[in-house]
Amino acid sequence: MNILQDIIYPAADEVSASMTPPNVLEKSPQTILMGNGSLLDSLGVVSFIVAVEGRIVEETGQALTLASEKAMSRKHSPFRTFQTLSDYIAELLEDVKHG
Repeated sequence: MNILQDIIYPAADEVSASMTPPNVLEKSPQTILMGNGSLLDSLGVVSFIVAVEGRIVEETGQALTLASEKAMSRKHSPFRTFQTLSDYIAELLEDVKHG
């Protein structure tokens, strides 16, 4: 499974549908999700994370909570870019796989 293609980009499309053009989320690993340069406000970030969690369930059958203490306690936020989020999701799915 390609997490960017199968989970993150469809969630970006879903959230972008409620944004005013030309403000849409670019489907790129370097797209900034949070912080300087992000097109999303805090509610937009929450909507995006909920959409991603829904896509994870649809694609993998696994219910993951992305905004957890594990994520928030990291030195580098997994929510900085689409790529960092993809890497974090891959890590969580690997953890579930290995119990």
